[in-house]
Amino acid sequence: MSLRPFQRPGELFLPADQATYDAVLQLPWAHMGIRLGGERITTVKLSTTPLSESTISGPLARHVGRCLIDYLQGGEWPSGLPLAPAGTPFQLTVWERLLAIPPGETRTYGDIASELGTSPRAVGGACRANPIVLLIPCHRVVAASGEGGFAGQRSGTWPAIKHRLLVLEGAVDD
Repeated sequence: MSLRPFQRPGELFLPADQATYDAVLQLPWAHMGIRLGGERITTVKLSTTPLSESTISGPLARHVGRCLIDYLQGGEWPSGLPLAPAGTPFQLTVWERLLAIPPGETRTYGDIASELGTSPRAVGGACRANPIVLLIPCHRVVAASGEGGFAGQRSGTWPAIKHRLLVLEGAVDD
């Protein structure tokens, strides 16, 4: 799958309280907002606080929402969805590598850094900047010793969500 950068990246930098989503899903462990740009997904955001009422508007938003709900209930990985993340050339390169990690497998920050000739910290920064969480599977990138952080946190809610996703995919034991 090839990433095509979104043409209006400024849209991604709205403060969360002003952001509008094409789909908002209430999950048992988080809230998920999905934003589209034309016929491509530009944002999948997880939040521990409500984003808005559960809504889904438009056929693509409905399809993406159904695919993600199915996956999170143990269904198939939603591959082939049209992604258009906004990012730097380096971030896009890292995100391409993440897309190549199959469900049920992980790679370390160091593995990806070696492939790209950069540092694990730089790879972690690109993972943290990922605007399409889950679909660009930054949760499959782990530390050399353990699962590592998620969403910029090394402990607490977000690493627990990363663990839950890795368990769901069969990459780690519960």
